[in-house]
Amino acid sequence: MIGLLSIIALGLVLGMRHATDPDHVIAVTTIVSRHRNLKDAALIGTLWGVGHTITMLCVGGAIVLLGWAVPARLGLWMEFAVALMLVLLGALNLTGILQWFTGKMSGLEDTKVAVGADHGHTHCAATDRFFGKMGAYQTIRPFVVGVVHGLAGSAAIALLVLATIRNPKWAVAYLLVFGGGTVLGMILITAAIAVPFTFADKLSRKTNSGFQFASGVISLGFGLFLTYQIVFVSGLFSGHPQWTPH
Repeated sequence: MIGLLSIIALGLVLGMRHATDPDHVIAVTTIVSRHRNLKDAALIGTLWGVGHTITMLCVGGAIVLLGWAVPARLGLWMEFAVALMLVLLGALNLTGILQWFTGKMSGLEDTKVAVGADHGHTHCAATDRFFGKMGAYQTIRPFVVGVVHGLAGSAAIALLVLATIRNPKWAVAYLLVFGGGTVLGMILITAAIAVPFTFADKLSRKTNSGFQFASGVISLGFGLFLTYQIVFVSGLFSGHPQWTPH
């Protein structure tokens, strides 16, 4: 019993710690910067965490249960996807395309909510109103970002678990607990990130725009840095790529 509780506690703590990785925080910051309250931020953290956990369980579970091996080039491609995603998120924040697209999608969601109410589907309308505040794109985006991050980190997590927990079933259970800790950690992080943006928005629109610009610059810069490391240092396109799961 003590061993089981220790595994659960360790999984939750390390999962929450995993949520604080720089690429994770930078990615969600670019998303949270477009919102004005803690509820939306917590929802973003939840969706990111769920997407991350699903991918981690699928890929990590296959490594643990089926003994899948991840080739170096494939591992680098998964990390390269994260780098490109950070570049894209940063670029969209900086150009303002994201804000325009979000407004268009939110408008479509509001129309759907009104139609649902006219037909008397009160339960569905209430759900649409809840997610419609963010828009369909805003709802799907953090989930997809979490999926990509989970794909990149699942191999390292699974290999670390296998080195510690020999029983495959317990290893998968640990991955599930680890995923729960990641979700919880990301909820706390996104809520904390939303506080300065909410405060800045109350001060002035210019101040808030400055924060959004800064988050875009950081995301773009970090994504380009990772791209350089993956392509030139680790040799993604070379004949002998070097990849160490981390």
